[in-house]
Amino acid sequence: MEIKRINQDFSVYKVMDYSLVNINAEYCFIGKTDEEKSLVCITSDVPPNIIQRDDGWKGFRIQGMLDFSLVGILSKITEILAKNSISIFAISTYNTDYVLIKKENYQKALDILKHSGYEILE
Repeated sequence: MEIKRINQDFSVYKVMDYSLVNINAEYCFIGKTDEEKSLVCITSDVPPNIIQRDDGWKGFRIQGMLDFSLVGILSKITEILAKNSISIFAISTYNTDYVLIKKENYQKALDILKHSGYEILE
């Protein structure tokens, strides 16, 4: 399984509304429920109308398109990282999964995954 590093800094945040969000940015993950409007984007793309914000995330994606019938891909990664006390913020899209990790644990996480048999792509 291949993991592709994303060489950007990410922020996770909540907004009042989506009016100032640049949905055409390179990365823009939007989540809306009956309780909140949350987003994840590159830190430099965070809009000014935030309610709460958490900076300092780095990310990678599981390379390739993942068929919906595949089971356990994300859980294997999270299990490996959890055993090493590394927490994650996971995002799933139609094609694949993205994993965000706090900057201070990012390289350690990639090293652990590489040691566990994952190929890390630049």
